[in-house]
Amino acid sequence: MAERSTAAVDVADTSGEQPLTAKAEQATADGVAQTRERDTADDSAVKKKGRSTPTGATTPPELHSGHKLARRYRLEECVTRLDGFSSWRAVDEKLRRAVGVHVLPADHPRARSVLAAARSAALLGDPRFVQVLDAVEENDLVYVVHEWLPDATELTTLLASGPLEAHDAYQLVHQVAQAMAAAHREGLSHLRLTPGAVLRTSSGQYRIRGLAVNAALRGISSESPQRTDTEAVGALLYAALTQRWPYENDAHGLSGLPKDVGLIPPDQVRAGVHRGLSELCMRALVNDGATASRQEPACATPDDLVKAIGEMPRVRPPEPAFTAPPEYQRTSFQQGSYGRTAQPPGVTQPIPPPPPLQSRTGKALKWAVSALLIAALGLGSWQLADALMDRDGKSGDSGTTRTSEGGDKNRSRPGKPLQVANSLASGMGGAFKKSYENGSSLWRTSTYQDGPRLAPYQPGAGIVYDLGSTKEISDAEIELLYSGDRTSIELYASDSMSPTGSVGSMKKLGKGTTTGSTLKLRADAKVKTRYVLLWVTEVPRVAAEQYREPGFRQAIKNVRFKGFKG
Repeated sequence: MAERSTAAVDVADTSGEQPLTAKAEQATADGVAQTRERDTADDSAVKKKGRSTPTGATTPPELHSGHKLARRYRLEECVTRLDGFSSWRAVDEKLRRAVGVHVLPADHPRARSVLAAARSAALLGDPRFVQVLDAVEENDLVYVVHEWLPDATELTTLLASGPLEAHDAYQLVHQVAQAMAAAHREGLSHLRLTPGAVLRTSSGQYRIRGLAVNAALRGISSESPQRTDTEAVGALLYAALTQRWPYENDAHGLSGLPKDVGLIPPDQVRAGVHRGLSELCMRALVNDGATASRQEPACATPDDLVKAIGEMPRVRPPEPAFTAPPEYQRTSFQQGSYGRTAQPPGVTQPIPPPPPLQSRTGKALKWAVSALLIAALGLGSWQLADALMDRDGKSGDSGTTRTSEGGDKNRSRPGKPLQVANSLASGMGGAFKKSYENGSSLWRTSTYQDGPRLAPYQPGAGIVYDLGSTKEISDAEIELLYSGDRTSIELYASDSMSPTGSVGSMKKLGKGTTTGSTLKLRADAKVKTRYVLLWVTEVPRVAAEQYREPGFRQAIKNVRFKGFKG
């Protein structure tokens, strides 16, 4: 299983065995400890309704805080205990990181399906989903280990303070629909896509948890899984636009619609809702009686929904609000006049010059200052020349070839290094996967049989870097794992962490080719951007390694950006 640096608990909820989001009840929060008393109360309420545990279900294993699985995963806190399985916040003592764990008895009637679902989801490797790290049967237990995202907030929490802005709702439906379309192309479905299953990271990226596993834990299936997941995405968009659940029952901390009125469009529930998003939402929910106002065809699959999103105008983010500075208040105080006696009109007060340094001490001081200035100028010139020679020498040793279309005339001097807030595989072209070796992380491409050029298999492979705010890139230094003939990399200004257009539609910052393990790029022009796409088009041939066959591949160890000084 691939291992990742952070993890998020895919918490179980008490919503029963209903396949559609219309029947979902309130889900528990990711990463937020839920008391066992609340879980017990929820189970009691379910029993009062007449629902019993699954046929053949066994008693949940008696686990406790401090218990270790595989001598590695130490259970810290029980988040949920339900239907014969439990969910825990745990610690991976080997990698010293937080993880989430689902545990159920090996003879549980759903244990086989949970293992199969977890292993299938782990093979997807899509960074838009919370990743499954391990799925094991051991000592009469079955447990699934997955990511814990400490900086992520689930959609239920975001909606508690009000509906999302139009741009945020657009990003939500766009990213979630694209992710689910990719999952269904690999034969995987979610079937439990509720607001509690969608997380937003600090960089604005949406992540989906519980792919296939949530449904397997509850024994949920569907005759039309694509329709079920598409309707769920529509329900998420409806909740994001209106802060209401699009069915009569209250769920996920949201109020349902009034009874006996049917499913009404979001722009009729709340004023100011974006018209295009409202119509898109109704097309996704069309099987429940909704009708698009302009009679577009219904979206029956996630691919249909992605196509519909691509056909509508992109929703722009709101303009930032600037507070006008207070008006300048002129005072009666005049500089230089405080404390002086008033002069008669027409009389100018002469300013006496400073006394000259005519003494022996003054002459010695002047000569000393002059000598220091001359020495400082000489030392600075020598250091500048030495630094330029050293830089040219290093550039020659690394095997780097720089290209610049705009030239270096009238360029501003590079400023201090820029900090990278986050990085993510772009989802375009070939896949980059993050791995950890010798205590440090790196991004690896797939291995190809032909090269160095990735085409025609893939146009390239990309990583998007978030600089935290809009910056002007002047230089970039890229550390590579493999040297050899040859590696070609291009830098582009991306519109987000999940680029929506092709590489050809983006503004190119620079490009370069190297046969060494370091590539230095100079920006062709001043371009302001927050997100930088690193696009690899050629990779060297690498001999066979442990667990890897020989072939054409590359790995990015580190990237350092610099901005224009001014």
